[in-house]
Amino acid sequence: MIDQLIAGFAEALTFYNVLFITLGLVLGIVIGVIPGLGSVTAMAVLIPVTYYMSPVTAIAFLVGVNKGGTSGGAIPAVLLNSPGTAESAASALDGYPMAKRGEPERAMKFALYSSVTGDTISDMLLIVLVVPFATIALQFGPLEFASVLLFAFTLLAGISSASPVKGLIAIFFGVFLATIGLDPVDSTPRLTFDQIHLYDGLSLIAVAIGSLALSSVAAQLLDMAAKRRGGGVPHEALPPSTNRHLGAVEFFSHWKTIIRSSLFGSGVGMLPGLGVTLAAFLSYGAARKASKDPDSFGKGNPEGIIATEAANSAVVGANLVPALALGIPGNVAAALLISAFIIHGIVPGPFMMTMHGDVVYALFASMLMANFLHLIVGRLGIPVWALVTKVDQAYVLPIVVMLCVTGVYLPSQSLFDVGVMLIFAVLGLVMSRTGFSVVGMVIGFILGGLFETSLRQSLLLYKSDYSVLLESPIALAFLLLAALVILRGMWPAKRQEPVHDAQ
Repeated sequence: MIDQLIAGFAEALTFYNVLFITLGLVLGIVIGVIPGLGSVTAMAVLIPVTYYMSPVTAIAFLVGVNKGGTSGGAIPAVLLNSPGTAESAASALDGYPMAKRGEPERAMKFALYSSVTGDTISDMLLIVLVVPFATIALQFGPLEFASVLLFAFTLLAGISSASPVKGLIAIFFGVFLATIGLDPVDSTPRLTFDQIHLYDGLSLIAVAIGSLALSSVAAQLLDMAAKRRGGGVPHEALPPSTNRHLGAVEFFSHWKTIIRSSLFGSGVGMLPGLGVTLAAFLSYGAARKASKDPDSFGKGNPEGIIATEAANSAVVGANLVPALALGIPGNVAAALLISAFIIHGIVPGPFMMTMHGDVVYALFASMLMANFLHLIVGRLGIPVWALVTKVDQAYVLPIVVMLCVTGVYLPSQSLFDVGVMLIFAVLGLVMSRTGFSVVGMVIGFILGGLFETSLRQSLLLYKSDYSVLLESPIALAFLLLAALVILRGMWPAKRQEPVHDAQ
């Protein structure tokens, strides 16, 4: 393996390849800052451009876009409390309070360093596990996936809301929203109300940006109006930076959180369909529970930033494990990478390592190089992003609204999606003010299609015979864990304060 990786570096370490990796990182970060666009939209638009590149350069370029876009979403989350992507909503929980107390650059450094570290750990696990993972992943059928998702829902319900009941209601409301559109089995319309725009379901970008980013802007605008009516200062810009330094010793003093969060993200990324958002919030909840001072989370604790950014960046490498070993994409970004492979005549799957081993190991080398370049590009860009803190929010918020509208309109060029975004902005504002988890709803919506498909396939495959659970130790284990989580939430003992939405 070492010899193959060295050969991969020899093929990947060219000026042309490094140039396009750097360009991909810059484009990813810039697009990740714009609410609604993100790395997925950028990759979808740029895939045709890679047709004229070599396979190694094309995939490395798209990997750079994905890495930059995933970390770039943390920048508006820290500076504006308006996450650029759904997974970066967790970064706003401690990133924005840290910026408000005069440490925006330190918060962005924590986010950048955590992202690069988590990404590197994930890429190393990808290199080691891509072959043996094929054997393990083949044990997961629809019953196992349904059980894993049910366990994830119950765990998130306790983390994301003060009331586990409200958390579950929000999550399964999101699952219900995911059923809008054509039935995946018989293609009959469901809850479409004869609107052709709803045949493909609600737009994920419109739902996520409306309920997370735009509702946050609306809440801030309402607060500004309330202060103005009360005779106070409408809204002040973030205070100037009082502490910019973050040394390696201080950062790696949080090594337990870094490693735990990277492994969380890698584990979630290796299971197809679970996604980056789930990894970010599960990791945040785990870091909070493991902390000696859990009450400091949500108030600017750097471990909250580390937990989310290390986890969501770790998914970027880990989701290629099932993609390369089985040809099954871990998420949308991995699906786009698979399509790029196919464009260049390479079919991912169990035989990919033997038939195209040189390309695969050149890809691994490019991913490790991208992490190093990401650190340089991100570090040089921090002073530029920090300039946002000098602008009064009264001027920034209208720009954020414009970017939200633009980000939702551009992918589909549909005003209907813009209307959906506005509806979910109002819904997100109401939910956040009434104690329901907006993030839980979004996660339920993202995973709803996979949960429904897995559940229906299980019922059809086993003819609603529930005794089959006794024959699947994996499914039984996750269902028992879900039951324990529910019972723990109902326990009358005093529970810790929940993770609040970034609103």
